[in-house]
Amino acid sequence: MAQVTRAMEMVAASKMRRAQQHVLATRPYAERIRAMTGDLATMTAFEERNQFPLLIQRPVKRSEVILVTSDRGLAGALNTNVIRRTVHFIQDERPESINEVDIVAVGRKGRDFFNRLGRQPAASFVNMGDRPTFESIRPIVRVAIDDFTSGRVDAVFLAYTQFINTLRQQPQIVQVLPITAPPGAGAVTDYIFEPSPATVLEALLPRFVEVEIYQALLEAIASEQSARMVAMRNATDNAREIVSELTMTYNKVRQAQITREVSEISAGAAALG
Repeated sequence: MAQVTRAMEMVAASKMRRAQQHVLATRPYAERIRAMTGDLATMTAFEERNQFPLLIQRPVKRSEVILVTSDRGLAGALNTNVIRRTVHFIQDERPESINEVDIVAVGRKGRDFFNRLGRQPAASFVNMGDRPTFESIRPIVRVAIDDFTSGRVDAVFLAYTQFINTLRQQPQIVQVLPITAPPGAGAVTDYIFEPSPATVLEALLPRFVEVEIYQALLEAIASEQSARMVAMRNATDNAREIVSELTMTYNKVRQAQITREVSEISAGAAALG
C-alpha cells in the first residue's frame, strides 16, 4: 500500500508543478481583463450600458451556482470544503429560497453530492481533464450566459477552490453575472478606444466570462493536485508507520516464542538429567 500511495504522490507532484505554472501564468491576464472590463464599463455612458445584457442589474429572484470540483477523490478534504462552502452560501447567504438556486456541476464529485441530496443539477460537465482549453469550457460559458440573458436566473456565481500554495487551498464564491466593475475601476481614463468604448466592451464581455470560468478551473486543478500530493504523502507515511509497528510487534512475538522454546528445551534437559 505504501508503494502505491508513494507512486500516486509522485504522479500528483508532477501534475501539480505543471498546474501551478499554468495558474500563475494566467492570473495576470485574468486580473488585467477584469480591470479593463471595469474601466470600460465606467467609461461607457449609463444609457449605453443598459444595452448590454451581461451588465443589467435586476432584483435577484433566482440564481445559479457553477460548482467546480474534481472528478476523482483521494484529495483530502478539498472537495468536501468547497461543497460545504457552497451549501452554506445557498442556505445562509442567499435572499432567495434554496429551491430557487440552480446548480451547474463541473466535476463528478459535486454532481454526485447533489444527486444524493435529491437535487439534480441543472447541467453537469465531467472529464474536463488536467489541461482544459477555452474550447472545452465554452459549453459551460454558454449555459451561464444563456440562463442569465434569457431571464431564467438573475445572478450567476462561481464556486471553486483557489490555489494559495501547496499546503493551502481556499474555497471561493465569486459573482460572474451580472458583470460588475471591481474596486478602483475607472481610475485610469487615458485609453483611446476605436471605434468606441461601448463597441470594445460589447466584444469583451463574453470573453470576460470565459476567462473567469477558465481561471477558476485552473485554480481548482492546481488545488486538486496539491491536495492529492499532500494526502498521498500522509497516506504513505501512515502506511510506513503501520509497517514499522507491525514489524516491531512481530519481532516481539517471535522473540517471546524463541524464549519459550528455549525454556522448554532447558526444562526437558533438566528433567532427563
